[in-house]
Amino acid sequence: MSSAPAQVKICGLTRLEDAELAVELGAWALGMVFFAESPRRCSLAEAERIAASLRRRAELCGVFVNPHMEEIVAVSERLGLTMLQLHGDEGPSFCSEAARRTGARVIKAIQVSGVGDLRDAERYHVDFHLLDARSQAAGHEHLRGGTGETFDWSLLSQRRSKVPLILSGGLDPDNVSAAIELVKPYAVDSASGTELAPGRKDPDRLRAFFDAVGGTSSAAPQPSPATEPSAERPPSVGSPA
Repeated sequence: MSSAPAQVKICGLTRLEDAELAVELGAWALGMVFFAESPRRCSLAEAERIAASLRRRAELCGVFVNPHMEEIVAVSERLGLTMLQLHGDEGPSFCSEAARRTGARVIKAIQVSGVGDLRDAERYHVDFHLLDARSQAAGHEHLRGGTGETFDWSLLSQRRSKVPLILSGGLDPDNVSAAIELVKPYAVDSASGTELAPGRKDPDRLRAFFDAVGGTSSAAPQPSPATEPSAERPPSVGSPA
């Protein structure tokens, strides 16, 4: 068991300067959203700048919602993504094929509102599970993350999967320490909780978030270093369903 703090994934990045600050503060992974309906959608031009500058210093994660496989492959090849975050209704076989076609590790995002959602996540034998809040706000039911809402973290005491956990959903400098102490995730993920506006980070809140994470300890194992994607992808936890 490690006493190191949880790793940090900063998501919803749309500007190189924000990504650079996140890496300077110790970010493990940088999330860039490629979903047309997201207010945090990153342009491919800016994503290329982020990738060119930081590819050897952090994991480059592309976030997709119900994409065509061809889109994932094209974006992954263009940017050299090392991770794919699938945040829609993608099934286990789609996740497996995306990993095979790109050589990137796969994060399957699951929206949680009850124990049944944790059981559903067990179908996905991927590299990481990202558990996010299922929005309960009127008019937000269609949103896939970035709502600023949390979920009942005590539900995770019933999680049985051995797939490394990335905790998401409304995490900010004020609550991330408590979340880590309770859940002991491999990593925590922040989008809205470190922003001035959607897609634009608040440097002070970003620093405060890393400070709060740094003051905690997690049962998570030490991370592997960021790597270039290749045909020889790192072994997944479990085997594809």
